[in-house]
Amino acid sequence: MSLLRKTSALALVLAMTGAVAHAETKPAAKDVVIVHGALADGSGWRAVYDILTKDGFHVTIVQEPLTSLAEDVDATKRVIDQQTGPVVLVGHSYGGSVITEAGADPKVSALVYVAALQPDKGEASGALMSKFAAPNDAMRVSVNKATPDNKYFFIPAAKFRETYAQDVPAEQAQFMADSEQQLAQKAMGAPLSVAAWHNKPSYAILTTEDHVISPELQRWMYKRSGAKVTEVPASHAVFVSQPAAIARVIEDAAK
Repeated sequence: MSLLRKTSALALVLAMTGAVAHAETKPAAKDVVIVHGALADGSGWRAVYDILTKDGFHVTIVQEPLTSLAEDVDATKRVIDQQTGPVVLVGHSYGGSVITEAGADPKVSALVYVAALQPDKGEASGALMSKFAAPNDAMRVSVNKATPDNKYFFIPAAKFRETYAQDVPAEQAQFMADSEQQLAQKAMGAPLSVAAWHNKPSYAILTTEDHVISPELQRWMYKRSGAKVTEVPASHAVFVSQPAAIARVIEDAAK
């Protein structure tokens, strides 16, 4: 073999070795940001938080006001800004719409949709919900007489468990009903300006016993986006009833 050919072969081997080493040393995401959905707040994610923290992740939970899509996205972006490394951004229910827009941030490396809405650019959450028949008729709208233009969605406490959390212990489901956080109607009517799932890998947990966002709608959305889907036999409150299943998917996305 000539000296030139030997030199070229050595250079190729070194280049390949360097590429492999770079791939092996590329840091996995250690920052996880969780965006809760409508009718709940971040406290319900404590079990998922505990599992991820024990496994070495830095977890932050966004407390959105649920007053408008723009304000909820802004609250999420403030938390993303505080992270130091690649971020796995997790959204539940309406929180899926929030992470779809906020996930365009360059710090976000992956998106995880947990029984969540996954709109496209220009699509509103409410319009997306209407593509399939509603799995329940429990949702109501509250109106403050002093500000009649501000309307909020809620589920009456008496119907909360059977609609939202049928696989959660009765006492815990009652607490969730009595601490319900209502969602502004205008948040569901706001079209998204960007859909981060077009450019970021997305993972999805499809809840097959969901009475809030139908499994059929979830399957349609996640197929459209090409998300890696994990089906879980759970209610809409899967983050409470099956936290280990949620944590496994988040950790997979972090890799």
